[in-house]
Amino acid sequence: MALYRNHVIARLLILLFCCISLNIGATHISKPVLVEPKTQYLVGEKVVVNGWVDYNAQPTADVLLNFRVTTEKGTLIAEKSHTSDKQGHFQFELETRNLQPGLYTITITSHCLEIHRDICSYNEEKLTFDLNNP
Repeated sequence: MALYRNHVIARLLILLFCCISLNIGATHISKPVLVEPKTQYLVGEKVVVNGWVDYNAQPTADVLLNFRVTTEKGTLIAEKSHTSDKQGHFQFELETRNLQPGLYTITITSHCLEIHRDICSYNEEKLTFDLNNP
């Protein structure tokens, strides 16, 4: 009887742990923060976006970031990924000499630390800039 009771308790504990783990949602909430973003550029001028990754109000290193540049109509023209540096900062550069004047959007998405990828909330920041003829 004691063996049966231990077996039932073990199964209940396993079920409890499974239910708890199923209710855990995206809890790694890192997000990109832009620092003094510029929104006006001339064709031929390099677009430079600087920022840092915020996690619990602290800059966080080694967070994978995805940078996507799209036209006003939503056409993807550039995509890169890299991690925040040791101080939690990042920089993205875009050459504009072959681009047409118009509105462009840079979307920066935090893909979190590798160990948190399965619980990442994938927060993003968008910057729309206007590209004009010189």
